[in-house]
Amino acid sequence: METVIHLDTHVAVWLFGGDERRLAPVRQLLEQAQLVISPAVILEMQLLFEIGRADRPADRVYAELVETSGVRLSGAPFADVVMEALKQSWTRDPFDRLIVASALVDGNRLVTCDEKIHEHCPRAMWG
Repeated sequence: METVIHLDTHVAVWLFGGDERRLAPVRQLLEQAQLVISPAVILEMQLLFEIGRADRPADRVYAELVETSGVRLSGAPFADVVMEALKQSWTRDPFDRLIVASALVDGNRLVTCDEKIHEHCPRAMWG
């Protein structure tokens, strides 16, 4: 059975940008797993683009991730994700809530180096 892992926004951005240094701790895992992102990752990437912290719109980044790395979108029902996100009271960041909730609803690990997520999400991993 193939391993399925969710990617946090920063991991997806690093994968898109080919940031081998930052991805080194998880490179082997990324190469051996089916990579999934929450739709919230795409929305967060678009907001980063709109405020000038990213140089490409999210739909182009996502399309390239699909083509080059086989990334797919989580199919978790949005209502279920939102109900799970309500439980993530450890953060006020709506993207973190939705991204963590999406991984939890799907029953998969979340690859992130965000320490706050690691403190509160038992499914979070890095390396």
